[in-house]
Amino acid sequence: MPDYSHAMTPQDCLVAVMIAISASDESLRTSELVTIERIVNHYPVFAGYDQDRIRSTAEIVFELFAEEDGLDALFGLVREHLPDHLSETAYALACDVAAADGTIRDTETRLLEEMRHELSISRLSAAAIERGARARHMTL
Repeated sequence: MPDYSHAMTPQDCLVAVMIAISASDESLRTSELVTIERIVNHYPVFAGYDQDRIRSTAEIVFELFAEEDGLDALFGLVREHLPDHLSETAYALACDVAAADGTIRDTETRLLEEMRHELSISRLSAAAIERGARARHMTL
């Protein structure tokens, strides 16, 4: 497995988490990709972020997902390069992407559970973040 640790910025980690949740069900849905693009374009944490890095970060996620222990490696990179104070942000972004198409699939639910554990998100914080994502993505 190649060494990606030199290439990851905190923003790359946030993008990687969003790409990972979108790809978790082996289908990148348009609504999820549009949500990722909207988030990167408008959220303050991405101010100054080079959007050309999204493609290379996505390639890293896909390469890691092809490996046997790729998910563990991805979380290792995220823990190494994402400041602790952005853990809840990463989880919130993942929840928004998962909810973007109106359905959270079992694979997405399992990955969100793993993210909660890997990012040390408390159950109470996770529940609040999840409820906020659900509220933002409600339809009539």
